[in-house]
Amino acid sequence: MQNLTYQYDTGSTIKKSSGLHQLMLAHQSELAEVNNIPCFFWGNLTEPYTTAKCWSTIAKVVRSSFSPIPPSLRDPIVSAGAERLRFEGFSSCNGVYVRLDMQPEAIDGEFIASGTTNVDFNDPMLNALNAIQKNERVTLAVGQKEMQVITSKTKVIEKKVTLPTRWIKGLTSVQLYLVDMEQKFEIPKIQAIQLFQSLPRGVLKGDFFVSKRAGKFMFAPVPTPDSVRIGGVQRLRLLEGLLPLLDNIMVYESADRETCAFVCELGKMQLLMAFSPDNNRGFSGEGKVLENLTQNVPIEWIYGLNALLKSNEIFSPTLLSIEQDIDLGTMDQLTAGLSSIGLLGYDVAANNHFYRRLPFKTERILSLNPRLKNAKKLIDNDEVQFVQNTLGYIEALVKGSGVQHKVVIEADQQRCTCDWYTKYQGKRGICKHVLAVRMKREAGE
Repeated sequence: MQNLTYQYDTGSTIKKSSGLHQLMLAHQSELAEVNNIPCFFWGNLTEPYTTAKCWSTIAKVVRSSFSPIPPSLRDPIVSAGAERLRFEGFSSCNGVYVRLDMQPEAIDGEFIASGTTNVDFNDPMLNALNAIQKNERVTLAVGQKEMQVITSKTKVIEKKVTLPTRWIKGLTSVQLYLVDMEQKFEIPKIQAIQLFQSLPRGVLKGDFFVSKRAGKFMFAPVPTPDSVRIGGVQRLRLLEGLLPLLDNIMVYESADRETCAFVCELGKMQLLMAFSPDNNRGFSGEGKVLENLTQNVPIEWIYGLNALLKSNEIFSPTLLSIEQDIDLGTMDQLTAGLSSIGLLGYDVAANNHFYRRLPFKTERILSLNPRLKNAKKLIDNDEVQFVQNTLGYIEALVKGSGVQHKVVIEADQQRCTCDWYTKYQGKRGICKHVLAVRMKREAGE
């Protein structure tokens, strides 16, 4: 599918009057029902200086690139609801994910509507944000609270933004990486500043590791049993502007030690930054997503959740499975599947999912997985044949290009004789042949 291009009818603005900054964030969504909402939130920021610094950090991320992909404009999205605001986005290279979680105490106002939408982060607005001083007052509107009348003499600023498919895919797949993470370190403010002061300068090749020795945190090129791997360590510099403001930093790592996340505690808000395995490898790969799309999510679930839950509400799989009489094992798969199509985010600090529907059509998100499409084609053409199909062991032959591939699934291990598996050894997710075998097995065919 082609990249998504959308257009703001007007830009975000920030004005100062009688010592009060008034910030209006223009929004836009591919979903008509969301795009037609004039305003989501209107109120005051209780910590405007810290909030402005966090937004500036988000702007740095969405306009950065650490791979050969050139940096370009990528506006963040915001989820409003459940007395919270969440801003999230990606770097142009899809290797850095950022999310600001604003607690109810960080904002004082009215939630007029619930939903998730793209918001305009333009240069004049960001420059004005950078000029905000401590103790200044700032009001925030996500959308236009009052209808504006446009006359022939009024200049309307239109802004087009193109989102590549990998950027949209990243917003779904990164949640599955976050679920797999565990906290490794909690670094107090002073030690965090000292750690970042020791961050190596320049463009560095190879991995670096955060470790703790004799009560002190440090970077090292050699791992220790309890260290956390950081690929592309220079990407951590995106957090430097927040160091004077934070309370502490919590460091998380995935079970395979490939990805990590830093969560900055900033009083009434948290800023999470997650990093892909290295500079040239983003979160937009299909691997994590495909692991959870072998079971179809009924379209009724999508509409049902949208009616039951508001953006940012905690999603409880256990409670929902009891209320809807769904098997807990099935619910686990559905939870992952819902994340894969952009309906759930994950809060590593709170250890729970939250509901938010990404501002893109569901069919667009599903179309971004060609391996899934190819796996379904293999099944429809009857090109998957089981040799052995028992509870703990599956062996199958799957038609390839002029050859038959052998797929073996044993317990949690799976392998295939295709070139994809040989090249990546499962590190880029399952191949279309393994996916087809799993889908056919789960369908009871």
